[in-house]
Amino acid sequence: MRLDVSMALMERARKTIPAGVNSPVRAYLSVGGHPPFIREAKGATITDVDGNTYIDYVASWGPMILGHAHPKVVEALKRAVQRGTSYGAPTPLEVEMAEEITSAVPSMDWVRMVSSGTEATMSAMRLARGYTGRSKIVKFEGCYHGHVDSLLVKAGSGGITFGTPDSAGVPEGLARETLVAKFNDLSSVETLFAQYPYEIAGVIVEPIAGNMGMIPPRKGFLEGLRKVTQQHRALLIFDEVITGFRVGLSGAQGLYGIDPDITCLGKIIGGGLPVGAFGGKSDLMNVIAPLGPVYQAGTLSGNPLAVTAGLTTLRVLKEEGVYEQLEEKGFYLSEGVKDAFRDAGISVQSHRIGSMFCNFFTSITVTDYDTAKTSDTALFGKYFAGLLNEGVYIAPSQFETGFVSLAHTKEDLNKTIEAVRRVAQTL
Repeated sequence: MRLDVSMALMERARKTIPAGVNSPVRAYLSVGGHPPFIREAKGATITDVDGNTYIDYVASWGPMILGHAHPKVVEALKRAVQRGTSYGAPTPLEVEMAEEITSAVPSMDWVRMVSSGTEATMSAMRLARGYTGRSKIVKFEGCYHGHVDSLLVKAGSGGITFGTPDSAGVPEGLARETLVAKFNDLSSVETLFAQYPYEIAGVIVEPIAGNMGMIPPRKGFLEGLRKVTQQHRALLIFDEVITGFRVGLSGAQGLYGIDPDITCLGKIIGGGLPVGAFGGKSDLMNVIAPLGPVYQAGTLSGNPLAVTAGLTTLRVLKEEGVYEQLEEKGFYLSEGVKDAFRDAGISVQSHRIGSMFCNFFTSITVTDYDTAKTSDTALFGKYFAGLLNEGVYIAPSQFETGFVSLAHTKEDLNKTIEAVRRVAQTL
């Protein structure tokens, strides 16, 4: 596989963009080699500027649940762009999007559109603080909620990859307002509430961790969070930017039967375009401006193109049998990959929920940030490079999640399993 054009583009990019990339993990610093620059994508594949085509399991980090350039999404966008790209004014599409979200997610009576997942979590925390009159937020080691200043404390994803989970530029005063608990450890949360019984505004959590690799919640963990927050009159915030509409039509909260106070959404509700949203019960959302004192605004909030792509995607997901197909594809791939590793004698912890999956190169059961870090990242780097050379595109970090889409065919999955088998034999 040659990447001559991509390598030339990277050299050119480094002259005007930090490290040549607009998001750190794309630099491939943790896996080595050179990132392919992508020219186009269709269905389950992406093609780079050198003409190499890959079966894609990054899915633009989650949004492309239907596959790339889905015909219904493309046609809807063609019609929408002819009507203008941004109005800065209310549109009928925003109302339709709010109706789709609130009908699918019972905990959300009202929803406010924003432009990114980071903006959604930032706004959710401000809402929690404004509603409760308290200042502290509890987050979990390894959970990533966007590059919000006060949440870049033991964050996941790129923070773990580069070994610098705390970002420079975050004032100590803001960091002090963030309390860090251990994912899947309810006692660590209870300890914080015991220490700060009247200061905690809310607990923010990825109900299925997706940024230290994919880690499911232990039985009773989410239920425990719901109980302890209610006991202390704090708010429970579910960051479902990844899991929203990915693990089911009602997200992880529907899967586990938990109603959070605030839900953050993104990715899939934009159908591949930049978008975010947050919402909750009407009495809580009543404090958002202009109804209340918690200010939030955005020029591109409810952008007609993003909402069009998202609405089209959500309506396809509501069709009969869609999530059953995603479950079947995810199961088939995961089991085939596990068999390939076992046959090669490699210890791997394989996690999967629906169409989300992750493989940790460790013999230790992975339940949290500390156990995730036991994974052999050097071995993962070799695995990543081997798959890329085989035409299979996975995230360039051990601490990310893989995604299956509706567009992946049985042939794609079989090719992937055989590629894993060949690469595993070389590790």
